[in-house]
Parts: sequence; C-alpha cells; structure tokens
Amino acid sequence: MSALRGNDSALAERILDAFPSGSYALSGLLRLLDIVETDSVPTAAVECRIQPRMLINPAFVQAFAATPEKLLMLVMHELHHVLLGHTTLFPRSTPAHNFVFDAVINGIVCRMFPGAEHTAFFSDYYSAERFPECLLRPPPGWPHTPGVAPAVLVLPVSWRDRAQELHAALYSDTGASYHEVFAVLPKLLAAAGDLVADVDGVPLLGGHATPGTAEGQLEQQSPLMFDIVRELVEQWPQPPDPIRGRSLADVLRASSVTAQRDPSNRTLLRRLIRQVAGEHGSGRVRRLGDDAMVTVTPLPTMARRSLVLRALGAEPLLHPDALPWRRRISAGARVHVYLDVSGSMNSVLNALYGAVLDCEALVHPTVHLFSTLIANVSLAQLRAGVCQSSGGTDIACVAEHMATHRVRRAVLITDGWVGAPGGSHLDTLTRATLAVAYLGTGTNQTDLKDVARHTAVLKSGA
Repeated sequence: MSALRGNDSALAERILDAFPSGSYALSGLLRLLDIVETDSVPTAAVECRIQPRMLINPAFVQAFAATPEKLLMLVMHELHHVLLGHTTLFPRSTPAHNFVFDAVINGIVCRMFPGAEHTAFFSDYYSAERFPECLLRPPPGWPHTPGVAPAVLVLPVSWRDRAQELHAALYSDTGASYHEVFAVLPKLLAAAGDLVADVDGVPLLGGHATPGTAEGQLEQQSPLMFDIVRELVEQWPQPPDPIRGRSLADVLRASSVTAQRDPSNRTLLRRLIRQVAGEHGSGRVRRLGDDAMVTVTPLPTMARRSLVLRALGAEPLLHPDALPWRRRISAGARVHVYLDVSGSMNSVLNALYGAVLDCEALVHPTVHLFSTLIANVSLAQLRAGVCQSSGGTDIACVAEHMATHRVRRAVLITDGWVGAPGGSHLDTLTRATLAVAYLGTGTNQTDLKDVARHTAVLKSGA
C-alpha cells in the first residue's frame, strides 16, 4: 500500500481539480483528510478517526473514474456517507442496508450534478439490465425523459409499477428516504425470486466492510473531520433533503408558514426575552406591576405624622396612607429576534412562528429571518406566514447585522447548527446581551455556548 499526503499525491491533486473552481471550499477539502492510494479497499472509503483518511484504489479510479467528473462523483458519494452518519440509522448494517444507503446517496449526488458527464459514473458502472442493481443508477433518459429500466420489466407484472415508482422516486426532485426504500426493496426481491439477483452480489461503492469507515457519531470519532465536513458541505449545492444546517444556497426562496401557538413555549420565550430586555425603568415594554397611590383616610394609621400629633395631644381628622394598586409599568426595551429559517428548521417553523407571535408585545416590530442571509419581516408579515430562506445556515450574517445596526439585545431561535462564530463575529455576539432558544430535533448547543448568556429549549409541538 502506498500512502501519500494530499498535498503530494497526484491523485489528490486530481480530486481537488475535479471540484468546480470557486464553488466549493477547496482549502477545506485539502485540510479535511489524508488521501491515501491503496489496494486495501476495492473502490474508496473514508476512515473516521482522530486523523481521518480517504482511501482510494487507484486501479478502480483508472478503470471507472478516469474523468474529473466521474472522480468528483466518487468522492461526493464517500463524503455523503460520512455526512449522513449512516451506521446510526440501523443498529446493525446488513448488505441490504448498505445497498439502500448507496441508492439514496447516488440519487442525491445525481440531483446535485445532473449533467451526463457526471451521472455517467453511475450509468457506466451499474447496469440497467439487472435488478436491483439498476436502482443504483439514474433511469434511462433521466433527467429529461426518464423511462423504465429494462431490469424492471423482468419483475412480476404486479410489482413492476412499484419498482418503477421506487426508481423514479430516488431520482425525483424530493428523493426517497432510506426507510421508504428499505420497506419496499425486500418485498420486491421476494416477489421476483430467482428472476433477479440478491443485493449481496451487487458491487457497492465505498468501504462498507472496512472497520472505522463512514461510521456515525463523527463528532466523537474525529472532531477535526466533523468541523471541516460541516464547513465544506455548507458550500455545496443544497441537496433536496437538507441535513441540519449543513447545506447552502445563494438565493432566497419565498414560502408560507402557518403559525402554531404553544402556550408552554410562550412562557419559556417570554422569560428568555425578559432576561434580555432587562427590568430597567424605561423602554416600550410594559407589564403589570404593583404600585402605591398616596391618599388620606379617616382611619388611624401608623403614619409618622399622625403618631407625633397624637403624642402632642392632638387627634388629626385625616391620616396619610398608601393604597396598593396594579398598573402597567415600564419593563425594558423590545428585543430583536433572529429566527433560523434554514432547511433544517422546516419541520418546526410553525411552532417557531407561533412562539414569537405569542410574545409579540416584547418583540421589536421588525423580526429578522436568517439562513445565510438576513430577511427582515414585520410582525404582520410573520402572522401571515411570510418566510424567506436560502436553505443554508451561517451565524456570520446575524453577527454582521447586529454590528451594522448596533443591536445590543437579541434572542436567537435556532436548532443550533449555525457554525461557531469567530474573529469579529465572536466579539460582536459576546458584547451583546444574547439569549438562545433551541427548537427542533437533534439540537446542537455547542456552537453558541460561548456567546449565549441565557438559553432555553422550546418544544416543537404537534
């Protein structure tokens, strides 16, 4: 086995050159891992260890990935195994699981790079004449006029439509999930019987049988790779099924969100906003508070003046007193709220909008939606469900907005997958009174732990 560092290997240089210039974080990929030429793996694999490595079989590259476009697809396939943490989806990966992993990833990568020169990597390597192998490549004529793979026609008539639907779903705009494919594939294989091959005989990409490759819990196994993969993949074209805050696009897209109000979230968020707003005696935020109204009463009181007059032998007719009463008093300034509307927050946007609207009396009239860009909306627009997002996530846009507009008190509502701030952005967020409300499944409370003075965890709601 020959082991070559990424900077010195001709194959490593070819991999870097395969990525379109200006579109990806090439320096990030260069720092990502050692690229090792070896025959210990049949195709390629990523070792997720303290010092991560990408293992690539040069003979396989020469035979099946000789062009820059094909080589790019091979590398993207392997990095997606790492990014998606596939071994965490099932307690124990079987050949069927590994087949499904590859089928879903190939669909994602092809939709990211639909050009014929890119998808030829899968079309040339896998045959459309064999089932289930044909599911690992785009349907004939895809993406313009997708047809039916010849291998589907050998299936029993009652299952042909199901197999065609599954194949089309893998390469559709929305894609198919792992569980959707895994629920259908065994039934198709059982129905076809001896007419088709088993998944064990399908040559898969990657080191599925190599210990330490493409395993989940990446942040524990290789913290270096975990940070760099996130930084790198945020600058890839956004896949149809974004992974928590790790995809990026440049154009804001309009959508509509129906506000869902959650009283428990309202209580949590109100408390958090008041911690940021402060309880000083000025500002536009009002709350009910106890006050005292000075008055006089014929009833004797313990007022000092009355006691002195009584001691001198004079009985006053009226006595000074103070009556308690509740009225609205100043309770701090309205707080700027930054809402994370990236792709990873899609499932909780209703709860997010509802929680903010429940506290609108405490919120600045302009709410800041953030992804990789800031989109300002009014509370009325928020109530109407207006949403603009680029799909990605970047805390830098929040820090820059706060610095430009001199925002000193702010609440961020996010799942936490925003990237750790650094440099001037870290200084800006540290100087401000900042609170973070975490909302969503699989929240990450690490990126903002150094800048959040107050935190709360909101419920996604039903």
